Amino acid sequence: MSRGIWKGPFVHPSLLKKVDKLKSGDKKKPIKTWSRNSTIIPEFVGHSFLIHNGRTFIPITISEEMVGHKLGEFSPTRKFAGHTPADKKAAADTGSGDSKAKSPTASSPKPAASPSGDGTKGK
Repeated sequence: MSRGIWKGPFVHPSLLKKVDKLKSGDKKKPIKTWSRNSTIIPEFVGHSFLIHNGRTFIPITISEEMVGHKLGEFSPTRKFAGHTPADKKAAADTGSGDSKAKSPTASSPKPAASPSGDGTKGK
């Protein structure tokens, strides 16, 4: 269920304070945050954030395309380690066996029989 329009987007108050503080200053230091559920608003565009994913902080620079999304969407919490070598070997074996089993005549299209020329159903 989505948030009510009359409420507006949720942005953690301390996050808004940090962004306002950066706008007034000259230094462009990344903002460290744990608030993954905060919505990205247009004031965040161009700023750098360090978003916590449960283990580390992932650096993100906000662009215009990100406005309206949540901060947590750009900081994945799970690490994909890849498939095991046994799965890759099994996939390679099944893929090569199928190509050898097909004959060149089986892949060529058969001519379609005309419905009026077969004579099985008459007038």
